[in-house]
Amino acid sequence: MGKDYIGVDVSKDTLDVASYTGNKLWRYSNNDEGIRQLIEALKEMEIALVVMEATGGYESPLAYALGKAVIPCAVVNPRETRDFAKATKKLAKTDTIDARVLAHFAAAIKPEPRPLSDEQTQELEAILARRRQVVEMLTAEKNRLHLARKPVTEAINAHIDYLEKELGHINSSLKGRIEDSPVQREKYNLLQSVPGVGPNLAATIVIELPELGNLNCKQVAALVGVAPLNRDSGSKRGKRVTWGGRPQVRSALYMAALVATRFNPVIKEFYARLCALGKAKKVALVACMHKLLTIMNSMLKHHVSWHYTQPELVSNVH
Repeated sequence: MGKDYIGVDVSKDTLDVASYTGNKLWRYSNNDEGIRQLIEALKEMEIALVVMEATGGYESPLAYALGKAVIPCAVVNPRETRDFAKATKKLAKTDTIDARVLAHFAAAIKPEPRPLSDEQTQELEAILARRRQVVEMLTAEKNRLHLARKPVTEAINAHIDYLEKELGHINSSLKGRIEDSPVQREKYNLLQSVPGVGPNLAATIVIELPELGNLNCKQVAALVGVAPLNRDSGSKRGKRVTWGGRPQVRSALYMAALVATRFNPVIKEFYARLCALGKAKKVALVACMHKLLTIMNSMLKHHVSWHYTQPELVSNVH
């Protein structure tokens, strides 16, 4: 018997595990002891791949433990596995069925294993996630302030002051931790030399897109989710759309591209040219995101800042 493919349906409290080749099912608690027991069981087997869905963080302890145990693991987008389940007529949904679907998905699709970040990077990811939460709360409170009645404005203003101080502390902590790493510090500083790229996008890329600078243009665009995908059938040519990728990186890149269309000479000229050709503004902006990402990829690949970049590096990328 060859190596087995394992599917793990992760919930807050439990881990439902299915073997594709051996057609077995197990259930463990989603805690330190349950993860330890699962790892020990997997070590007794010949494992080709373990697949689980991204579940908002509940999968992280197991994925990290699998990485430490050198057991190949892939955390996949739930939409991919649900589409696969529909295609294979698995319309019912229970924890055990989901685990079997994931095991079948692992054996059929064989997604590329991607090791979880090391502990230091995970801590940075947690700080970055907290920064996003605080920014969202600040935005919500400022929006409420416009419509608030006098009795509650003082409380809202006090909360805004608190959140702004908290955001300042988070930004300082994030910058300090990045600067403690020579590799991350170099990337962080190079990225911020680009007009339109601020600390938020630079930190997001350094932490959540470490592959930047090591991939070609098409690969990095697909990874972030700014590569237009074809929707053609026969003689019909459908509208190209972007989908998938890493949403947090794409969100930060969107805001940076928006700023770059005003203050970055290369992106500004590119955006104006696309609009003059009749492209919708949203389509032109996505193209600017793609171009900005490609420029940053080239900069990190060649270890050069914007100020010393050769003209062809920033103006002729596609």
